[in-house]
Amino acid sequence: MLIQKDLPSDFQLPPHNEAALEMIREAKDYESALALAVSGTALATGSFITPVGWAAFALAYKPLVRIQKLARLEKLTTSLLDEFKNQGIQVFPVLTIEDKNPIDLFVRFERKIHLFISIRSIGDKEIVYNEAREVLQIKRKDKHGLKVWNPCPLLELADYEKWLSKNRDLFAMSSREATKTPSAKVLVLWPPTKAAIDHNSHLYSEVGSMKILALRRKGTAFIIQQEEVIEFVKATLAKYS
Repeated sequence: MLIQKDLPSDFQLPPHNEAALEMIREAKDYESALALAVSGTALATGSFITPVGWAAFALAYKPLVRIQKLARLEKLTTSLLDEFKNQGIQVFPVLTIEDKNPIDLFVRFERKIHLFISIRSIGDKEIVYNEAREVLQIKRKDKHGLKVWNPCPLLELADYEKWLSKNRDLFAMSSREATKTPSAKVLVLWPPTKAAIDHNSHLYSEVGSMKILALRRKGTAFIIQQEEVIEFVKATLAKYS
């Protein structure tokens, strides 16, 4: 990685790759241990020692979703590193952005492509895009009604791209890389949540051999399933390499 000459000698990138993965595992194990401690004995005696990873990552999410969220981050980060470790990938999990939901994963292939990834699962439901209102809606399988998905993941993804431009120094990133590097904003739906399959054809784009929902709301955001992530990254990287 090219480092700017005027960086302080003690400069460090945010936790990423294997170091971040280890912190995610620490945080997940700690949360799991807390959940299993049905009595207050362990906490009262101080036998639970808070790991660094818990403070760095777990606090970004609400208590009821932490374990599931951390498990998904661990699985996806591991898959990305296993597949692209020889291609200079940098995976930054859980980047806090003001008062909004954190960036679940910021994936950087230096001077090639940036990916902003939000991981979402809202149970056994389908996601529908309402073109007229330009909003995502949630459809329950046992009901015909739809409700608007708030906060809107598409708007959050747009905010993440703006955040990077303002905070590029965190990554020793030049202004040119931050603003000129091709980027992709990706909403990853985790099972059993799925996107409805009956959207109008013009809402889909081809990425490599994939046909993907590409929704234009303050820029384009792609909606894919969890099992499509690696193929999507491969196709996107090939397009800009």
